[in-house]
Amino acid sequence: MIASPYLLYLGHVNDEVGIKTSRGLAVFRPDDCVGEFRHDDCELTLGLPRMGFAEAVAAGARTLVLGIANAGGKMGDDLVRDAVAAIEAGLDVASGLHNRLRDEPALVETAGRHGRTLHDVRDPRPDIPIGNGKPRAGKRLLAVGTDCSVGKMYATLCLERAMHARGMKADFRATGQTGILIAGSGVPLDAVIADFISGAIEQLSPPRDDDGWDLIEGQGSLFHPSFAGVSTGLLHGAQPDALLLCHDPVRPHMRGLPHYPMPGLRETLDANLQVARLTNPDVRAVGVALNTSKLSAAEAERLCAETADALGLPCTDPFSMGVDPIIDWIVKCFEPSPRKATLSL
Repeated sequence: MIASPYLLYLGHVNDEVGIKTSRGLAVFRPDDCVGEFRHDDCELTLGLPRMGFAEAVAAGARTLVLGIANAGGKMGDDLVRDAVAAIEAGLDVASGLHNRLRDEPALVETAGRHGRTLHDVRDPRPDIPIGNGKPRAGKRLLAVGTDCSVGKMYATLCLERAMHARGMKADFRATGQTGILIAGSGVPLDAVIADFISGAIEQLSPPRDDDGWDLIEGQGSLFHPSFAGVSTGLLHGAQPDALLLCHDPVRPHMRGLPHYPMPGLRETLDANLQVARLTNPDVRAVGVALNTSKLSAAEAERLCAETADALGLPCTDPFSMGVDPIIDWIVKCFEPSPRKATLSL
């Protein structure tokens, strides 16, 4: 287990999307976050006290979480130096980057000398099976997106909270570094060998017979040429009964690819439904989740209303507006269950 409380690392990052792991922890596990560490050239903040490493230890922090994301998940020299300093100050270090902490000699040596622990969150289980596509009991919702980092994790976590508030059984199933740090478990899907992606999700979301929902965090996009493979395997392994479409309405192009325009909502929804039908022919869309954080309240409400009218589905910003319309739609469509639960063979 990763010891809390946490000091959240922002480093030199000035890309809002680049600190999504730290921001996710600050939003969904605020009681476990004592402060943020950032250099002077970092203009972003989570609204937490800015602390040095020794100051954070004095405030009770036990682990530095390297809560940044970059293309390829690489660990630069500055980050390694900061992590060494954190260990020397008395902190464990946790990271979800593709580069592993254990592969950095300076970190391994310093941690060993000070008796600290290195946590590599992006290590998948060694016993992942190959997916088989057999029908399994239970109800599953998968968040899909027009692009990467458009709010799929936020949407599913907000759904989990709201469903619990209604007395519904629901479990968030994490598939990325941020979700795993928030939930305490999950599968780092982008670190799984391609042949095992669908099997990893079948393992993450096994049969359930309590009439509850598995809310599966989506990854990537079928329209992003860098990550569409992960999205495809996730759609097949999730065997979703319901799809929730997530979108950032102010994004000008696919993340990191200015030569690729954003796809349309209907286009994205149709493509995801088609791919998902391989393992669940009865899959259906249940709503649209927009990230309206850069819009005024009036603009956000107007856009959600227009989107709902255009697609014939409830549309909301899960974080700022709540998810009641989507849950109402789910209850209407799936209570009682739309198909008989079939036990895994």
